[in-house]
Amino acid sequence: MTTSDPRDPFFDNAKVLLIVLVALGHSWEQIVGGTHALRAVHTVIYAFHMPAFILLCGYFSQRFTARPDQIRRLIEGVAIPYLVFEAAYTAANSVVRGEPFELTPTTPTYLCWFLIALFLWRLSAPLWRAIRHPLAIATLISLAAGLTTMSYDLALPRVLMFLPWFVLGLCLRPEHFDFLRTETARRCAVPALILAGAGAYLLAPGPDDHWLSMDVGYSELGVSWQQYLALRIALFALGAVLVAAFFACVPRGRTPFTGLGAVTMYPFLLHGLLIRAGEAAGLYPGLKSLGLAGQVILSAAVVTMVVLLSTPPVRRLFRPLVEPRLPRVAVPR
Repeated sequence: MTTSDPRDPFFDNAKVLLIVLVALGHSWEQIVGGTHALRAVHTVIYAFHMPAFILLCGYFSQRFTARPDQIRRLIEGVAIPYLVFEAAYTAANSVVRGEPFELTPTTPTYLCWFLIALFLWRLSAPLWRAIRHPLAIATLISLAAGLTTMSYDLALPRVLMFLPWFVLGLCLRPEHFDFLRTETARRCAVPALILAGAGAYLLAPGPDDHWLSMDVGYSELGVSWQQYLALRIALFALGAVLVAAFFACVPRGRTPFTGLGAVTMYPFLLHGLLIRAGEAAGLYPGLKSLGLAGQVILSAAVVTMVVLLSTPPVRRLFRPLVEPRLPRVAVPR
């Protein structure tokens, strides 16, 4: 297997599972307060799901050299959808939460931060291939970013703090994933995830979500810079173990959901609008009052939503927004 293989079911399975976890995480945010066990699961998922997703983005950016055709695909597949959905989520927040409708494209709204981050990470890919020890340098940049008080323009805190995972993906080779596909890795993965869940349960309702969302620096987390660096390094180590455990648990062959791995951008960009719609309809207080039953109902509904948002009718309807094409007049001959 090489990175040029067209569709490896292992990676498609991983992408589908990660999109499901992203959607579950966003939906659970509506009911997680005061729910000890769900809070623990939410914490464990946030410790690895974005690092794993970003790692895959780096892995599949290895052939990006900033050729004109690659730049055009980046504009079509990331930059234009970012502008479209930034407007959509700003409007949704205005309608549902009464926030002022102010289009500020340099300050991403809700999940749109990932698009602007992906745009910047991919543009930087040739740089990391041109220097020695890229992962060490990216890690130092990530830690240093948390010692600053930078604004959220262009989601720079997240761009820089999550950067090592993208660079790690650029550095990985097929044999690294081959190791994680072994039975030995899988046997180690399950206990690691269980232990992480037990630890998160003991810590609940902590830790502060900002430690895992990587959107603020040490001063806003209320710790000294020495404590911040120590905890961030520990989180990197924990994240690496959990990311490896996740990939070890991903099915290696084709599954009933493998085909959805090629269209994960649709559920990613659209699911947040449905979550906002549920908020507007007042669904979440009722579900929370049901306890475990409400959590199961919401989770099942979210998984179903991800599948439905990946179906051909939905893709045909939203393709102009999710996969737009530059006007022919804008493309050089």
